[in-house]
Amino acid sequence: MKNGFCLSLLVAVFMLSGCAGYRLGSTGGQRAGIESIEILTPANDTVEARLLAPLTTALRRRVQQDGTFQLATGGPGDVVLSSRITAYQRRELSFQPGDIVTVRDYQLTMTVHATARRRDTGRILMDREVTGRTTIRVADDLVSAERQAMPLLAEDLARNLIGLVAEGDF
Repeated sequence: MKNGFCLSLLVAVFMLSGCAGYRLGSTGGQRAGIESIEILTPANDTVEARLLAPLTTALRRRVQQDGTFQLATGGPGDVVLSSRITAYQRRELSFQPGDIVTVRDYQLTMTVHATARRRDTGRILMDREVTGRTTIRVADDLVSAERQAMPLLAEDLARNLIGLVAEGDF
């Protein structure tokens, strides 16, 4: 009986100590929702024309889901996020069985150069390139498959970018 109690106590202490390093709130040290972020419409340095709307929508949605910042919609934000799409690539991943010419799966990659700066001081908080990726399966129409995958690609890039901004030292 005594051994069973000691074993149970040891297991309980071991399980509860796993959460000892967990902290509530953002990892960047700021309180969630106190500062606002203004997301400027990205510039597009690529020849692909339909990238701006899905990326802007995904960035704004991600800020709202993350909760570290308030999305500045009615006025200027405390932090200004500007970005420029620098690359959009389509790379073959797999080919049709028995046919080494016909592509079955592509990987879409979008790279953005993003800069986050404080509005009041002008201090650069982040200045780096961020990449998002997704995979598409092509049936008959590559253009339709890419158009349908564009929100997924933008969401992956937004998750990576807003994650970096939210974890920064503000």
